[in-house]
Formats: sequence, C-alpha cells, structure tokens
Amino acid sequence: MSDVTLTIIKPDAVAAGATGTILARLEAEGFTIRGLKKLHLTPAQARAFYEVHAGKDFFDSLVAFMTSGPVVVAALRRENAVQHLRDVMGPTDATKAPADTIRGQHGSSIEKNAIHGSDSDANAALETAFFFARAELVA
Repeated sequence: MSDVTLTIIKPDAVAAGATGTILARLEAEGFTIRGLKKLHLTPAQARAFYEVHAGKDFFDSLVAFMTSGPVVVAALRRENAVQHLRDVMGPTDATKAPADTIRGQHGSSIEKNAIHGSDSDANAALETAFFFARAELVA
C-alpha cells in the first residue's frame, strides 16, 4: 500500500471555479500536496495518459473532453492514498455519486465527473511520473 497518488481536477470543475474547493477538501481529508500545476493538455498528452482506454468507445470523447480546457494536476500524499482518494471522489458516474463526495458535489455525468484519481498503487506511480519530475515533488 502506497502513500502517494495523483489527481486531476478536470476541465469541467476548473471551468466552474471549483479548484480551490476541491483542493481544500483534499487537504481536509489529510492529503498533503507534493506537487501542483495547472496546464492545458494537448491531444497527444491526453491520448498518452489515457492509453489504457485506447480502442474503447469512449476514448475519443474522453480525449476531447480532457483537452477542452485547463486541468489542475496534483501529486498527493497520505496513508492509504489511492483508496482514500477513490472513496472521497465517489463513483465514476457522478449521477450515482453520494452527495458528500467530490463527484456528487461537482460532477454532472460519467465523463464530466470533476476529478480523476489513480486506481492502483502502480498506476499512481506511473501517473505521478507522467506529470512531475522528481525534482518538482516536495517531500
């Protein structure tokens, strides 16, 4: 079990002005922010990041959505980071997410669900390395 994970505040939540609220919620949940940046993904970056979904019927739509506006990526640390973030985010489909979860509060659909979180310790390491050089991460 790792104590690091990666999150992306997606274009819908950034456009809605929810970035600060979401980051404050994550800190209130005991996460420390090791790295933080705002960027606008290129189609090539989005395809590379979500390559695990290449060939699935929603892949092109996901890439289009993730490149539709700025995102905020954060490397996070806390005990049991991956699972705790997934619990706080709620189910992928925001319409089925409990009201006290980030997706329940800020998402509107299965695609426009406000936030991404790593789904395993192995992916957390890969995803963090995708966005952050080691020198960019604070202990």
